[in-house]
Amino acid sequence: MIPVLTHSDIVARLDRSAVRKAVESAHAALASGEFRNPAPQALALPDDGTAIPMVAAAGDHVAVKLLTDLPANQHRGLPVQRSTILVHSAVTGECVAVLDGRAITAIRTAAASAVATEYLAPEGSSTLGLVGAGNLAIEHACAIAEIRPIETIVAWSRSADTAAAFRAGTESLGIPVEFADSPETVLARSDIVCTLTPAREPLVSGRWFRPGQHINAVGSPPRPDHREIDALGMRRARLVVDSHPTVMAKSGGILLAIAEHAITEADTRIELGHIIADPALGRCSATEITLFQSVGLGLQDLVTAQLVLDRWGDRVTVG
Repeated sequence: MIPVLTHSDIVARLDRSAVRKAVESAHAALASGEFRNPAPQALALPDDGTAIPMVAAAGDHVAVKLLTDLPANQHRGLPVQRSTILVHSAVTGECVAVLDGRAITAIRTAAASAVATEYLAPEGSSTLGLVGAGNLAIEHACAIAEIRPIETIVAWSRSADTAAAFRAGTESLGIPVEFADSPETVLARSDIVCTLTPAREPLVSGRWFRPGQHINAVGSPPRPDHREIDALGMRRARLVVDSHPTVMAKSGGILLAIAEHAITEADTRIELGHIIADPALGRCSATEITLFQSVGLGLQDLVTAQLVLDRWGDRVTVG
């Protein structure tokens, strides 16, 4: 019988440090051509919705995550984004498992940001700034605190309830949390910044970037007309992407900056996997501003799902 793993099944079986290592290895294998992750194509749905099938192959498995982005769900009291992951044997083609995508997406996204931070942020970075304070911000705080000596977290949120939930969700880290009055204040006070909002119009200006800062641009949905950071920010920073074909398909931050002649497609060729394979391609100086544009890969979902299935044990059979 094919296992169908729920959100609670997955949360109980995921080790976040293991996910970070798996994501790091996956990006290196993507850069070398060992693993595959083609650029996805979006399918338009009613009410400005979109569905994106994210396909990847790694080792003995091939997977597809169907991600739906449905803005109208806000008015229904439902999650705007939902996803389900199908994992198949790459040998026989049989379905191995069906997994809820919520926890896998959040944890692997934070893991990718942590890997980028490890390779790009200065070693002594001690203040983490978060533009947005939802569940994804909690995951980012936990992931980045594992790889840099974070002494203070500075966060911004429009919602007092979200801010309170963030404080509770990060209490176990033992790191003081301060809330800023604006995204600009977050940038002014932070060594590492993660943008984690579903913004359509930029919330962050490149004018606010400081020498030596590292930014993870994460939150905007995978749509070519949404972005959190303006074109000036893209121009001022050394850009690293998770996958060049993928950002060219669905990253508004990249595509709009190109359309506004702030950058060119050539500026988006360095992938995270290239820097993992050759760290000399990363940060060039202590004062350089680096920016990791994360849009999310099916490959990250697949290698994280593989960790879940490994922990599921003998109940999963791979033909």
